[in-house]
Amino acid sequence: MSIAGRAPKPRATGRAPKSRAGGPASKSRASAPGRKALTTRKSRAKGSAKDSASTSAQRQPLEYSLLLTATLCLLAFGAVMVYSASSASTLLQGGGTGAGELVKFVIYGALGLLLMRVLARDGIARVQGLVGPLLAVSFVLVLAVHIPHVGVSVNGARRWIGSGPLQFQPSELLKLALVLYAATLLASRPQRVHDLGELCKPLLMVVGGACLLVVTQPDLGTALVIAFTTCALLVAAGIPLRNLAIIGGSALAIVALIAIARPYERARLTSFVDPWAHASGSGFQAVQGQIAIGSGGLFGVGPGQSVQKIFYLPEAQTDFILAVIGEELGVVGVLALLFLYGMIAYAGLRVAKAARSLHSALIAVGMTCLIVSQALLNVFAVLGLAPLTGVPLPFVSYGSSSLIVTLIAMGLLLNVASGASIHVREVAPSRRRRSRAVSATGGTQTSGEGTSRRGVADAPPREPARWGREHTAEKDRDSRGGDGRTRGSGARGGRRAAR
Repeated sequence: MSIAGRAPKPRATGRAPKSRAGGPASKSRASAPGRKALTTRKSRAKGSAKDSASTSAQRQPLEYSLLLTATLCLLAFGAVMVYSASSASTLLQGGGTGAGELVKFVIYGALGLLLMRVLARDGIARVQGLVGPLLAVSFVLVLAVHIPHVGVSVNGARRWIGSGPLQFQPSELLKLALVLYAATLLASRPQRVHDLGELCKPLLMVVGGACLLVVTQPDLGTALVIAFTTCALLVAAGIPLRNLAIIGGSALAIVALIAIARPYERARLTSFVDPWAHASGSGFQAVQGQIAIGSGGLFGVGPGQSVQKIFYLPEAQTDFILAVIGEELGVVGVLALLFLYGMIAYAGLRVAKAARSLHSALIAVGMTCLIVSQALLNVFAVLGLAPLTGVPLPFVSYGSSSLIVTLIAMGLLLNVASGASIHVREVAPSRRRRSRAVSATGGTQTSGEGTSRRGVADAPPREPARWGREHTAEKDRDSRGGDGRTRGSGARGGRRAAR
């Protein structure tokens, strides 16, 4: 029998009994584990800060590195091309050294990178409680552009607020707020996508109202980006194809009616069909962009050697910076740019597939689509494959609002890629639906081990796994909250209730 299991009886003399193994030796043996544990704790405490930083850097997945690399490359590429596209015309107009647009791009880019860095650490946790206020503020600011002396009109469009060089485009913030709102709403009740009535009341009405407000500026490009991103979120949430076809068809019909009814959009639509027939009017910018890309050829005329950017191509550093890239760097430069956007699309979808919760996965899908859809719309418009929408090229075009908001979106995407997740509590079905479910099951509600007190009938249906086969049962339970509530009313829930 061990010493710890059998202690000797004390003697009558009152002295402390000695261990059979001897006093000093036993004390040293007894104290050795304690000293070793204390030393281990001290060493861990001393190097915790250094180890945590190095460990977090080593444990970042490949998708995180791809997203960060593509973003930094696009920003560097954008700084060079903004200077090339704006310096010549600025110098000819007597605007100093011609580096004014570059300095502004660097300042706004640095501010956006700082916000991206902060949000890449714990962005989802920070913005979780700000979704509602952010959406309300975005709507108020979009309405404020129509107020005299508050909204700023540029080239016939009222899209900005502010004065002088400090101007902000509220529709950029609205896009980000709508993605966060839609992701939170769909994650709180995933079965909402199967009922068009429930889907329309909280989500589609808000998105539709936002699109109508943006179109009145007019800004059809931002409305299309919002529509595409919302459709991507619905697909990721598991919407049936029939419901998606109804929503998509209705949206396209509304966009077509607006484009035909409003003179501004109608002129852009007609110039898209035949830009050379309107080369001196509404099709002037599209024609000059095609001339610039055609002049570049395969390898371009060389950096800084573009001719179209000098008084021929309006707003060369913003919407049509791709035309300058095509003229100076040729097809090779355009393909390199598209490759970087392809990296973002691939890594973003991989991040969504490996996300720990449905809410995080929807945020990853929304932010990825928000960036990629803008890039595709801009590329198609410059190449003549889509009407001119005024959508800037993400991370490359000059524009303070677009650059900062896009970097914020990338910060949230990096936060999901690093493994962060927020579990959104599922909203219980309405009382009317619960009563219908109870009556359909004969009015019986059971409560037992593994089932909720509400019963099997009114428990929300178990959400099917849709993020890949590598998700184990533990990750599936973690994505539902892990708090012991019932998350299934299917065959397994029924068998538990029967027992």
